Amino acid sequence: MSKVEAIKQQIEKLSPNELAAFRRWYAAFDAEAWDRQFESDVKAGKLDALAETTLRAHTSGQSKPL
Repeated sequence: MSKVEAIKQQIEKLSPNELAAFRRWYAAFDAEAWDRQFESDVKAGKLDALAETTLRAHTSGQSKPL
């Protein structure tokens, strides 16, 4: 049995209160992981081309105010 399958089985056994607590924990855990990856990508320059394209589009009038 894979680790994921074992975890899935344990999650299925949680009470409603335990499941709610797990959801809160996992949402925070996942958000932190996403933030770390985003920051790493920014530092590595992986988003530079996208930012340049977006700024060019904006300065040429291709964007609208929100």
